Amino acid sequence: MMMRQLLEQIESWRSQGSAVALATVVEVWGSAPRPLGSKMAIRDDGEMAGSVSGGCVEAAVCQEAEMVLASGDAKLVRYGVADEDAWSLGLSCGGQIEVFIERLC
Repeated sequence: MMMRQLLEQIESWRSQGSAVALATVVEVWGSAPRPLGSKMAIRDDGEMAGSVSGGCVEAAVCQEAEMVLASGDAKLVRYGVADEDAWSLGLSCGGQIEVFIERLC
């Protein structure tokens, strides 16, 4: 999804009264499915737009986004082969990513 489309989707959700979190890849080590700066928006009902990992950790990012939406506190999370859950999360490409998740006002 192109950035313009993602912004339009976010604005549409917000105009409907939905709370929205934005996840951004802020660090990449080794091989990763999406480049630095990739973004995914998560609506308060769990609907997603965009991608931070090509699908391999999106569900985990959505769970973190739910907590960010509930608390309002931004969060920095890391996924990769060094984590115990890496294979179950699906980041088997051999790299690591760090994702910043924030609630949009």
